[in-house]
Amino acid sequence: MGQMEFKMERTGLLEVGDVLPITEYALSNSYYYVLGRSYAMSANYTTLERIKAKEGKVVDVKETPKGFYVAVEYQDS
Repeated sequence: MGQMEFKMERTGLLEVGDVLPITEYALSNSYYYVLGRSYAMSANYTTLERIKAKEGKVVDVKETPKGFYVAVEYQDS
């Protein structure tokens, strides 16, 4: 079981317990992930940090001075 953090621009789009799809996108030297219907986006990850999970469960939604963040647990196969 792994956990990943996503940045969300506004609150109220998801709740703890929601199970949402995770979509992977490739850049030239890294990968990033989008949660659900573009609700939130991850940071960039190297090839070694790449995940294979296609869905994740929201375990935390928090507001910080830098914005809203969503923690998602996933089962990497």
